[in-house]
Amino acid sequence: MTDERKFRRRFKKTAPVDEMDPVPLLESREDRLARRETEAAEDARRKEQARAAEAARIEAEQRAQAEEEARQAAEEQARRVAEAKARKASEEKARRAAAAKAEADRLAKEKAHAEAVARKRKAEAAARADAEARAKAEAVAEAKRRKAARLEALRREQAAAEANAAAAARAAEEARRRAQEASAAEEAELRKAEEARRAEEQRKAEEAQRAEEKRKAEEAQRAEEKRQAEEARSAEAKRKAEEAQRAEEQRKAEEARRAEEKRKAEEARRAEEKRKAEEARRAEDQRKAEEAQRAEEKRKTEHTAPARARIEAQPAAHDPWDDLATFKVDEEHLAENRIITAQRDDPAHAAFDVLRTRLLQALNDNGWRRVAITSPGKDCGKTFTAANLAISLSRQENCRTLLMDCDMRRPSLHKTMGISTPGAMGDLLRGTVDPGDHLMRMGSNRIHAGRNIAFGFNNLVEPYASELLQDPSTARTLDLIESRYDPDVMLFDLPPALFYDDVIAFRPLFDGVLLVIGGGLTTEKEVKEVERRLGEQTPLLGVVLNMAEGTEIERYRY
Repeated sequence: MTDERKFRRRFKKTAPVDEMDPVPLLESREDRLARRETEAAEDARRKEQARAAEAARIEAEQRAQAEEEARQAAEEQARRVAEAKARKASEEKARRAAAAKAEADRLAKEKAHAEAVARKRKAEAAARADAEARAKAEAVAEAKRRKAARLEALRREQAAAEANAAAAARAAEEARRRAQEASAAEEAELRKAEEARRAEEQRKAEEAQRAEEKRKAEEAQRAEEKRQAEEARSAEAKRKAEEAQRAEEQRKAEEARRAEEKRKAEEARRAEEKRKAEEARRAEDQRKAEEAQRAEEKRKTEHTAPARARIEAQPAAHDPWDDLATFKVDEEHLAENRIITAQRDDPAHAAFDVLRTRLLQALNDNGWRRVAITSPGKDCGKTFTAANLAISLSRQENCRTLLMDCDMRRPSLHKTMGISTPGAMGDLLRGTVDPGDHLMRMGSNRIHAGRNIAFGFNNLVEPYASELLQDPSTARTLDLIESRYDPDVMLFDLPPALFYDDVIAFRPLFDGVLLVIGGGLTTEKEVKEVERRLGEQTPLLGVVLNMAEGTEIERYRY
């Protein structure tokens, strides 16, 4: 559409200047950009303060929670120890009561048995006494009967032999004497039988008494052995309990010692990290001062004509950057893969130009080169951001840029740029492939992308990506690339920070991180978790909101 004002200027006479309406002054683009940058810086400062306050609050809550958990654990442990002691005491008391009760029952049984045996023996003795009395009475009665019979016979003999008095008297006397001798003999035999019976009974009683005493001695010995065995068992149980208690106390002491050693080691590690950070800061400050001094000397040297003449007179040194292989640039392929900074038809490319400028200023202020580009999760557009930012940086005449695909789990940068088989990034980082044989620059193109940009592509999945990123060979390779090709900006396309530990493993090798979040995908919790994993020592150079809705980017087409 033809602009009406330009049409009037071209085909109509210009009205006198004094007849034109005054045009109000508009805010210049530089002022508007400066104002927006100031507002963005103020917003970033407020967000940073809010993040710091939130981090302090979270740390305080975590510390309080940890102290509460430790206190509860100590109380729970004390309660368990007290319950165990009370349980052991109650079990010991119950065991002693059961043993006392068993001993009392045994003594009662033994007493009842002894009383029964005594009663039995007493009854047997009474029976024996009754039997002896009856036998004695029968013997006496028999003796009396016999004596009466004999006396009766004597009387009959005396009556029959009254005629023969002398002979009968002598016969009777002789018979009486014989009867007395027989009675005496019978009484002697009865006395001997009684004495033998009594001796036998006394022997049996003594044998029974000795057997009873032996039984009691054996029972007493068994009771003593049982008591000694019970005491030995109790002593063994007590010894085992004391050994278990000593082992538990020793284990607790060992755990406390290990915890103390771990705490001291952690404190020492933190102190060492703090010392190293302080040394790094000092070294960085010194490096910045030296770079500032060198820049000032370079500026002064460039503004002196004789020095410039000497520089022009010297032959130019060979630059290894010029020896890097080039690849063909397919503008249509780049457009299909949303590399909007190539053709620059999409007004959104201006956002990458602003990001480029802000990033260069931050790197220049701190003397940094290496920038990691990652995202909390997948499909946030980190490779899209890295490629567009690299193309935007390539248009800086005084800025040499290197973009390396370090997402060795799902490499995709080579497909975005239209390269089929560029080689393995793992071989480059291990040092088995020379950087000059792997890195590639953009060839001649119609998008006016400068020749001061190079890429490190990858088309092979690395099974041990995080291990390789923290291997010393990776650090040596990056130092070699930096010293040989002297890039001003090194961009590293890394995997998502919350999916793997690659970003944490690569942390010592980059200066700052650029976080890409997906609109409608990434949550605030995920962003905070990424910040927590990276730590406070990792500079966050910026947060890129990709796939945002309602931006009205068409309003900024100029």
